[in-house]
Amino acid sequence: MTTIGFVGLGVMGSPMAANLVAAGHAVTGYDVSAERLDRLADAGGKAAGDVAGAVAGADVVITMLPDSPQVEEVAAEILRHAGPGLLYLDMSTISPSTSRRVAEQAAARGVRALDAPVSGGERGAVDGTLSIMVGGAGGDFEAALPVLRALGTTIVHVGPPGAGQTVKAANQLVVGGIYGLVAEAIVLLEGSGVDPVAGLDVLAGGLAGSRVLDLKRHSMIRREFAPGFRIDLHHKDMGIAVAAAREAGVALPLTGQVAQLVAAARAQGHGSLDHSALLKVIERLNG
Repeated sequence: MTTIGFVGLGVMGSPMAANLVAAGHAVTGYDVSAERLDRLADAGGKAAGDVAGAVAGADVVITMLPDSPQVEEVAAEILRHAGPGLLYLDMSTISPSTSRRVAEQAAARGVRALDAPVSGGERGAVDGTLSIMVGGAGGDFEAALPVLRALGTTIVHVGPPGAGQTVKAANQLVVGGIYGLVAEAIVLLEGSGVDPVAGLDVLAGGLAGSRVLDLKRHSMIRREFAPGFRIDLHHKDMGIAVAAAREAGVALPLTGQVAQLVAAARAQGHGSLDHSALLKVIERLNG
């Protein structure tokens, strides 16, 4: 059993913390929402009154937060209260440069830090089947594996600090692009008088098959866009991908187009909907 502090009990963090409890770990969580803290307590965890309370006595601390500013703020609080040797896993999706900066600050305090963003959405968080891409020292990755195995099924050490976030940026640009193309496929099929259910069922069984088609084709056809993963968050992630490309000095033209589609969805008031709501943007383009 590992003693784990968990900060950030939202759509992803809440089921992840519950899975850690179910795996036999002692989990103390903190969130600004009292309702989310109650949910952790109902799952068998403990609620802390602040970040310091979640860190106290922990062998491992996990953060699952919305963006870089929140991670930097909470990481600073964690490091203020951390003892030497603490293993800190940030599983948020943030900029690679932020992860590298946090890792440097952690090392100065004797804390082992990993960036370990995830893919798989809410369903993967609930089922414990997330893909986890980890940046940091190899020995720290090995130390984190017993905890990570309670959360995911594909867990890969991808490089030094920040590398996990770079891989996550690549993941998000691919996912966004696939959603955009699936949306266009639906509009093409319907505009041509072809049954989109039959059409996408065929696509899902061929080379065009993907997890997006497997999980979302029917809900997209029914225009059901309850999140899931919100457009607002994917907009943030596409910004990370574009910024990472600029930092690396590479051109990603399709990524730029997808980023603009996601930005259009947000501008049209769809920020709280699932990212499959890119279909609404393509429909609007077509009148």
